[in-house]
Amino acid sequence: MMAHDEDDNAKVWDLADKIGFCMLTTQTGLDLRARPMSAYAERLENAFYFLTDVASHKDAEVSRHPNVCLAFADSKGQKYVSISGTAEIENDREKIRELWATPAKAWWDNADDPSIRILKVTPSSAEYWDSPGTIISYIKMAAAAVTSSRPDMGDTGKVEM
Repeated sequence: MMAHDEDDNAKVWDLADKIGFCMLTTQTGLDLRARPMSAYAERLENAFYFLTDVASHKDAEVSRHPNVCLAFADSKGQKYVSISGTAEIENDREKIRELWATPAKAWWDNADDPSIRILKVTPSSAEYWDSPGTIISYIKMAAAAVTSSRPDMGDTGKVEM
């Protein structure tokens, strides 16, 4: 892997970890469905983890259609990451306790709730957009519109993961 690719890969992990929440898109039959989820980025394990409920139907969706998309967005900071990967459902009680954090307390009383499952996403590719910020972006877009040029909107990259 070239240094540039490693930098892009690190940028994807850093942005996703910093943003923290994403829209998880799964396939339900012919339709796509997205819902907000709290992500746990584990770069060393090459995985994103989510706590989910066995009654939420995500397990049935990913068992039929394991390809998913994670869309992270920090609109104030103009930073975005889209990650494509393969999802699977796990019932690893030790990992559930390890991932237990404040967002989970909104859904379950404690980490020992038997309905909690882990949704693990192994990324295959990603794309990111890291702009200098909203005000600067608007200025660059306005300047580009006046000069009929394309604005430099910051870093962007596609990454195989």
